[in-house]
Amino acid sequence: MDLTVIWAFIIAFAVFAYVVMDGFDLGIGILFPTLRVGQGRDRAMNSIAPVWDGNETWLVLGGGGLFAAFPLAYAVVLPATYPLIIAMLLGLVFRGVAFEYRWRDPAHRPFWDAAFFGGSLVAAMAQGMTLGALLQGVEVVERAYAGSWFDWLTPYTLLCGLGVVAGYALLGSTWLIWKLDGGAQKHARWLALRAAIATIVLMGAVSLYNIFLNAEYAERWLTAPEIYFAAPVPIITAIIAVSMLRAIGTDRNSKPFWLSIALFLFGMLGLGVTMWPYVVPPGLTIWDAAAPERSQIFMLVGVAITMPLIIAYTAWAYWVFRGKVSDEGYH
Repeated sequence: MDLTVIWAFIIAFAVFAYVVMDGFDLGIGILFPTLRVGQGRDRAMNSIAPVWDGNETWLVLGGGGLFAAFPLAYAVVLPATYPLIIAMLLGLVFRGVAFEYRWRDPAHRPFWDAAFFGGSLVAAMAQGMTLGALLQGVEVVERAYAGSWFDWLTPYTLLCGLGVVAGYALLGSTWLIWKLDGGAQKHARWLALRAAIATIVLMGAVSLYNIFLNAEYAERWLTAPEIYFAAPVPIITAIIAVSMLRAIGTDRNSKPFWLSIALFLFGMLGLGVTMWPYVVPPGLTIWDAAAPERSQIFMLVGVAITMPLIIAYTAWAYWVFRGKVSDEGYH
């Protein structure tokens, strides 16, 4: 068995879990100004209060796993995206502080609400632009980053950032459809429809941009025999998108959220088809950046123990706090 490939899938799973789980509470932050001051915002916050902090466990696992399993990739990607990583972390800090203090400091609640929105928006935009910076290619010379401080700032990375913001807003609004009722749920459906359309359009724009961004990317999607393996991804994605739009417009509660997760899953599969086997396009493959085999084996034992525990307590938390959220909390 190729341990490097196994570790690539472990990191990909951790990133996907983070994007989905922290994505919906970041999405609620992005949508916060559109929610009614008072009861509307309080119920939205209560819907994620039991789980939002644990969701960020996956960010630690993904980042720590990248450092441990692919140290060269970590050493290249961070210098290439330092401003974005710093902005993301500051956004997450502001979002976390605002989450706690808006309850404990009601006299300044408008300020904390603005901080919650701003931190969520900055974190989501930075994550999307980091993805775009990676996809557009990172200049590597002698196993070190050789680009400038602002190579990450391009129209393509801005487009990717907007796509992630729209996608997180979709996750957040469909989560609220599931967790709220009455007028708040109706408003969440209104938001979800618009977020879904924006997400689909931006996903399509990024996908088309990828074809012109890199000749190797175009070859993956447009030439035989690669096209036969890649074609099912956009076809299934389109089916999921149509089903999600229909579910948002009906009385379904949880279905729009699960379909939005499926949309993200196939979006990530599309990225995998585009990038494989590079971890830092266009020059570093997963095997170039991998840690020694003994290190991979040692870490794999730890992950085999800790990851099932993380999944178990995460599932337990979501099960305990299932159901709708009223003014008093879960019921």
